[in-house]
Amino acid sequence: MPFSRPFIQATYSIAHDRIVIVPSSHSLQSKSVLSFSCSFSHDDYQKTASWLLSQTQHRPKVAIICGSGLGMLADALKCQDSFPYSDIPGFPQSTVQGHAGKLVFGELKGKTCVCMQGRFHMYEGHSLCKTTFPVRVFKLLGVETLIVTNAAGSLADSYQVGDIMIIKDHINFPGLAGLNPLNGPNDDKFGPRFPPMSGVYDKDLRKIAFDLCKSMDVSQFVQEGVYCMVGGPNFETIAEARLLHRLGVDAVGMSTAPEVVVATQCGMRVFGLSLITNKLVKSYDDTESVNHEAVLEVSKLRSQMLQTLVTELVSRMDINNNAV
Repeated sequence: MPFSRPFIQATYSIAHDRIVIVPSSHSLQSKSVLSFSCSFSHDDYQKTASWLLSQTQHRPKVAIICGSGLGMLADALKCQDSFPYSDIPGFPQSTVQGHAGKLVFGELKGKTCVCMQGRFHMYEGHSLCKTTFPVRVFKLLGVETLIVTNAAGSLADSYQVGDIMIIKDHINFPGLAGLNPLNGPNDDKFGPRFPPMSGVYDKDLRKIAFDLCKSMDVSQFVQEGVYCMVGGPNFETIAEARLLHRLGVDAVGMSTAPEVVVATQCGMRVFGLSLITNKLVKSYDDTESVNHEAVLEVSKLRSQMLQTLVTELVSRMDINNNAV
C-alpha cells in the first residue's frame, strides 16, 4: 500500500544569518526560519554607537540592563539624556509589560552610566544576536562594566519571595542547545572566538555588594547562587522545575545569559542580580501558580533597595574598571 501522506517539497535559501525553509505545498503559507548566526556587521554596531555619541555628551563606563519591573534603576541617574528605542538606529524594540523601552544616559555618584529600561528576549521573536545588540554597542561607547538585573523564580528551598540573589554563575540552556549569540563568523574586534566562561561574574564586585548589604542592614534578604536561563515565555512545568533543582539551579529566568556571554567576549566585567519574585512549583500537591503581574508587584516592593545597592556599587568603581 503506498504511503498516503503528501510529500512536501522545500526550497532552501541562505540570506544573511538565516536558512529559510519554504514549503512548496500550497496548503502551507508560512515560512519556517532558523537563525544560526549573526547578521550584524561591525559597521552596524558602529553606526548605532556613533549616533548615540553624537546625541549626548555622556561617555559611559558602566552599563545597567534592567529586568522586568526594575526600570526604576534608571530614575537615579542625574543629568539624564533619554532616548526611546524606536529613535535609535538599529535598536530592537521591547514588547514586554514592565519594560519601558528607553536608553538613559546619566551620572550615578559622579560615574557616567547608561541604563536600559527594558531588555529584549528570545521569546519576543528576536534572534539572540539582536537581543545582545546593545551590549556590543556599549563596548563601542567605551563601557567597561556591565550590571545585569532580572526578575527570577526561586528553586532554592531557603529563598523567599523578595530576596535578592547575587549571581555567582549561570547555566545557559539555550546556549547548551546551540542557540548562542556568538554563532557565526567571529568578529575579532569584539573578542576571541572561544571566550572562557569560568569566573564570569566578578568576585571583587560580588564582595563589595555583600559588604554594602551589611552596611545597609539588608543581609537577611540577600543570597548568592546560580541563575539558569530558559527560553520561555511559558513558566516551567513541575517536572522541569524538579530537573533544574537537581542540577543545582537556585533561580530561573528567561534572559541575562546571552548578554553576559557577549559582555564577557568583549572583555567587560560583569555583575548580576536576580530579584526573587516567585517560587517555582516543585510538588504536584501545590496549587500555587505564577503570573507576570505578581512578578511586577514584587519588583515594585524591592525597587528602592535595588536602586540603593546598585548606586552604591557603582560609586565604589573607578573609571578604569577597578573596584576600590
